[in-house]
This record gives sequence, C-alpha cells and structure tokens, in this order.
Amino acid sequence: MPKEFSVIWFQGAACSGCAVSVLNSLSPTIKNVLLDELVPGKHINLLFMPVVMAASGKSAIDVIIDAEKNKSGEYILIVEGSIPKNDFGDVAEKSMEDSVEELSKNASAIISLGTCSAFGGIPKGKPNPTKSKSVQEFLNSKNIKIPIINIPGCPPHPDWFVGTVANILLFGIPQLDELSRPKLFYGKLIHENCERRPYFDKGKFAKKFSDEGCLFELGCKGPYTNADCPIRSWNSGVNWCIQNGSPCIGCVEPEFPDLEAMYKKTHWSEEK
Repeated sequence: MPKEFSVIWFQGAACSGCAVSVLNSLSPTIKNVLLDELVPGKHINLLFMPVVMAASGKSAIDVIIDAEKNKSGEYILIVEGSIPKNDFGDVAEKSMEDSVEELSKNASAIISLGTCSAFGGIPKGKPNPTKSKSVQEFLNSKNIKIPIINIPGCPPHPDWFVGTVANILLFGIPQLDELSRPKLFYGKLIHENCERRPYFDKGKFAKKFSDEGCLFELGCKGPYTNADCPIRSWNSGVNWCIQNGSPCIGCVEPEFPDLEAMYKKTHWSEEK
C-alpha cells in the first residue's frame, strides 16, 4: 500500500485564481496528482478543497474537524489567499483567523500558495480595508512555529506548486530563499534569462509597447523579480508576459501590488 499524505486546501481572501492555475497543470496533470502515485509508493489524499470537492455544508466541514482530531501532525495545510481580520469572512461560523490558527497548529507543514497567501497580495494592498495579513505574518502573531513554504505568483505557475509537492514527497522541504520560496523556481531574476536582456545591455529601450527593445522604461520589474518564467513559460509552454509584449509586473515579490504604476518606470531598485 502506498503511503498517504493528507492535504487540506483552505481558501482565505483570494479569487480562486491560484487553484485554477494549479488545476491546469500539464505534466503531471491534476488527475495524475490526485489519483495516481505522484512519487512511487506515495499518494496524495486531498481531504478538503472547496473548488473541486463534491461535499458542501456540514459534511464538508466535518472533514476538517476529523483531520484536526485524528490526523494531528500528519496533514499538509495549503492556504490560498490572505488572512483577513476577524470581522471579515468566516468558515462554518468561525472567522478565517480562528480556522487557520486551528488548522496550522495541527499541520506537519504549510504551503502558502499565491502572493496573497505568501505576502498579502491584492487583499493587503493599500489601504487594506480588511486588515489582511500573509500567512507567515499571521502565524508569527500567534507564535505558531510550523515549517512554511511560500509559492507566490498572481497566480503561481502550476509547475512551481506540483514541483514543490514532488520535492516534499521525495526529499522533504526544498531549499528555500530568505522569503521561504523554493530556490528551485525562485532562485534567479527574471532579468537574467529574459530574451530582451541584450537590448538592456545595449541601452536600447522601448518607448511604446509595440517597439523593439527592453521594456524597463515601460515599467518592467524583471530586474528585481525572482522567478523562472523566461525558461519555463506559461500556457502550456506557449509564452510568458514579456514574450507577449507586457512588462513583468513583479507579482511574485512582497511589494506587489503596492509598487509604482505598473506600466511606468519604477524606482523600486532604490527602495530595496
């Protein structure tokens, strides 16, 4: 019998875009991830995920309650979305804060999926009316010391998530950077592998989006953004932001979205 790894996927203040992105995983497919042995001898048992589960109401919430009682220290908690203050949002008559606190205490590890979860993202953006926090900030405020892995992105690439899960099953928690992101995917700057880097080196900058040239003057955050988008590409390998003519907006970084205007040259480098 394969060893089962139980997973609870909890959604906070978010748009479900991270879930949709992960469900579009190409290789392996989400069907492979959930039904097959992602790693030989090891199987993921997804106990709770609102986007795909058939159960609702009490029968769905009972799954969480059972996991907290009978699988303490055995399940991986995935949190999608930031954690708003008690007055905003609830799950089964509990605030999101209380729900995440209880689930976190009994988890073996926590994956913060998406920039909202990892750093606060759009819900935490100024003026932050819901007083949202990242999962790490919330855990620190409750003095909960559980290993945490941040997989930011708005949304994150499905490979970043599936690859991290596979690494956990094979070797344990992967090597992380100072922001708790897997170095395997966030270890280099966008700028290092960008196809428009030669334009930057030559000082040839686009003045409008249809121009040839580096997009830095049009607001590209690639020089300050850590992700492997240029070598991985999106949409099943079809393209990525800059190849599609758009500047990088820095969506995997803690400062997103409260940067200067996305499509104007930023002075972020001077602030960091």
